[in-house]
Amino acid sequence: MAEVTMTVNGKSVTKSVKGNTLLVEFLREELRLTGTHVGCDTSQCGACVVHVDGKDVKSCTMFAAEADGAEVATIEGIANADGSLSAVQQAFQDHHGLQCGFCTPGMVMTATALLKDNPKPTEAEIRDYLEGNICRCTGYHNIVKAIMAASGQDVSAIAAE
Repeated sequence: MAEVTMTVNGKSVTKSVKGNTLLVEFLREELRLTGTHVGCDTSQCGACVVHVDGKDVKSCTMFAAEADGAEVATIEGIANADGSLSAVQQAFQDHHGLQCGFCTPGMVMTATALLKDNPKPTEAEIRDYLEGNICRCTGYHNIVKAIMAASGQDVSAIAAE
């Protein structure tokens, strides 16, 4: 067992974990932050994306002990301080960027990271950045539209698929 301390969604957390505990397991099972989903167990789907020290990370590929001392943000922690939805979350709602919702936390976390690094991405850049996230429902059209809208860009130019 190892003791890990990290800041998760702005709150310091210290817990003992087994050395092989994945960050996704730690978040879901130890901290009960179940918005981070486990979709594939092979790091292919992106449903488990969180931010570690400001970078988007598939939390199924990282041990909890590796996050010792880190700042971790999950889907539960990205709303605005007043509790209202973040721009990305609101855009996903407004532009129907979700369907069953299973991939949505990972998509929102990935989109948030993209917009931090590239505030005005093109449609092609968005599609390229989302390559590590799988949605089995929407065909990505409305997800791309939502990300464009969250960046303040005109979405009317996005051709219907």
